[in-house]
Amino acid sequence: MPKLKTHKGTSQRFHVTGSGKLMRTKHGKSHLRRNRSARARRQYDDLLPVARADRERIKKLIPYGA
Repeated sequence: MPKLKTHKGTSQRFHVTGSGKLMRTKHGKSHLRRNRSARARRQYDDLLPVARADRERIKKLIPYGA
């Protein structure tokens, strides 16, 4: 059976924790952040868990990360 390919865009956006949870970064973090308060900018550093409805689909895209 051939190796499964990892979807590179998904592997850059989602991370698997040691316990197996899928985490994602918040959107709106890449540019135009200067006009936000420091508190609002800090809130973008947090990781959020992936919704239950999306977990199985994402795990298929990153077979060796999950």
